[in-house]
Amino acid sequence: MLMNPLRKDRITNPDWHREFLSPPADPDRDFILGGSTYREIYRLAAGLYHLAKSSNVSKPTICLCSDDKALLAAALIASLSSGGPLLVLPYARSHQALEEVMEALSPTFFLADGSGDFPPGPRVIDIAAIPPQGAALTDSVRDPDEPFLILFTGGSTGKPAIWPKTPRNMLAEARYQSGIFGITKDDLFLSTVPPYHIYGLLFSVLIPLVSSARILPGIYTFPKEILLAAQEHKATVLVSVPVHFRVLKSDALQRFHLRMAFSSAGMLDREDALYFREKTGVDVIEVYGSTETGGVATRRRFPDRESWVPMDPVDWRIRDRSLCVRSDFLSPTLPRDGDGFFVTADCADPDGDGRFILRGRADDIVKIGGKRVDMAAVQAKLKRIPGVYDAVVMALPVRTGRQNELAALVATRLDVTDVRRGIADISETYAVPRRLAVVEEIPMTPAGKYDRTEIERILKTGKNK
Repeated sequence: MLMNPLRKDRITNPDWHREFLSPPADPDRDFILGGSTYREIYRLAAGLYHLAKSSNVSKPTICLCSDDKALLAAALIASLSSGGPLLVLPYARSHQALEEVMEALSPTFFLADGSGDFPPGPRVIDIAAIPPQGAALTDSVRDPDEPFLILFTGGSTGKPAIWPKTPRNMLAEARYQSGIFGITKDDLFLSTVPPYHIYGLLFSVLIPLVSSARILPGIYTFPKEILLAAQEHKATVLVSVPVHFRVLKSDALQRFHLRMAFSSAGMLDREDALYFREKTGVDVIEVYGSTETGGVATRRRFPDRESWVPMDPVDWRIRDRSLCVRSDFLSPTLPRDGDGFFVTADCADPDGDGRFILRGRADDIVKIGGKRVDMAAVQAKLKRIPGVYDAVVMALPVRTGRQNELAALVATRLDVTDVRRGIADISETYAVPRRLAVVEEIPMTPAGKYDRTEIERILKTGKNK
């Protein structure tokens, strides 16, 4: 059964995104606070466009090796032009990650904002080498359903997946999010996440760009620098992730000038959301989605409780407990059923009023000793043990056979014996992790997600770096 009666009609005007190539209405306005103006962004975009066109490659590809938000905004605009370069965002800046880009896509250029460890082959260009352009961008736009951006994911779990995104995928969502949350040119964005993952790219580059808003140039990750930036620069929108909301639980947290705060890349702990609300008066807006699906739903933990509210352009339904979604935000390479729905790996239950409750991932259920174990439930129980700050539960293969064993990495000052006793008191014997290690902090990726490669290494070796 189709569950979202609020869905808006799909954009059908083939040139609806032409507005993004138009000269800015207020060209001398800052895009980066105290830095690049909108005029400079569009001039840089023209320079990138003509640089790519001069490469004598029929379909030039630029691998973006930069956190410079002005450079990323300019590259996105250049790529929207008909004949503009295809853009690639690697999951990391490491030599290995760039080698994987080379193997998969053979980019024409590496675009950087400084030195780096680049594989041989493509020309490396930095922002200083991009020629200034007096000529405007072409007014001919790329087909809105033709990929213009490639996102890599999965760098923390193995060989990355490759997700093409079209102008319709990215710009329709940016325009929707900007409108639904009332983002205006008076807003100033402060981000704690890098812009080379979809959440950071949307909320710290594209949404401000389509709203004529301003952004702070840095990526603020330490509590003191987040609070100082919010206070000194009078930021109005905070873009962050659960791990950063956790470290913001300090007496120094105030509302300052914030009117809105977003969180994604994992579930926000209820107590962290409550603390932020009590200190600032602002309900954190959680954004649920993925690189491949784009945004799916949002919630404010206190008015919405556990329920997720689907975004207006998203149709959804539940099939065999799996959440299925359909929208203009879906990557074009995703498999769909006959009605155009993609089956996600997330389990869900309907919650009335066109909402749903997430119940974990289908791959969180594993067999341990012939018994079905919900790893998310074990993880939740570990977090309830007094003195435990965080926990990650994994199923690791047993060396001597095809079976799995339960393993857990726990952030705590307790010793392993205390943690094992605590989980044994509230769990069935077969659901107690056989392999258990404690650390002061769970390793995280720059995007604010658990670094599962490093977590698995610690669990297998028992050694933290």
